[in-house]
Amino acid sequence: MSLKTHLSALIFGGLTALSAFSAQADQAEHIDVSNAYAREVPPGAPASASFMTLDNLSDEEIKIVAADSDVAKVVELHTHTNDNGVMRMRQIPAISIPANGQTVLKPGGLHIMLIGPKQPLKNGQTVSVDLKFEDGSHKTVSMPVKSLKGMGTMQHMH
Repeated sequence: MSLKTHLSALIFGGLTALSAFSAQADQAEHIDVSNAYAREVPPGAPASASFMTLDNLSDEEIKIVAADSDVAKVVELHTHTNDNGVMRMRQIPAISIPANGQTVLKPGGLHIMLIGPKQPLKNGQTVSVDLKFEDGSHKTVSMPVKSLKGMGTMQHMH
């Protein structure tokens, strides 16, 4: 085998490995986020929440496995469950977005809890939440903080 053939094989092998890696680590690129916002909280409130619409533009299910934000001490993925007529929140290990589908994070349903706000979240501010996907990729979502007025209240029961 000539040196040129060796180099071509080596380069092709390297490119194949890179493309396989990028195919595995790009779930974040396939998620379109819209209607994102965080809930305003008064001083001393124990938590806020963030909501958004997630559209999966790929042919495979994608899962958010964690989230993080500089505005809260702890960030958790949550859902609401009906426990004998009482709505309760509980932490969940992942939020799934179906292949070529949509998942809506909304009050009373799936949401991202921002626990222990480092400062009061006020209407008109912008906050960022970093979504971590199952393949290790990330997407940072900037969102406005919206007022509680007209949104109802969230019961924080676990």
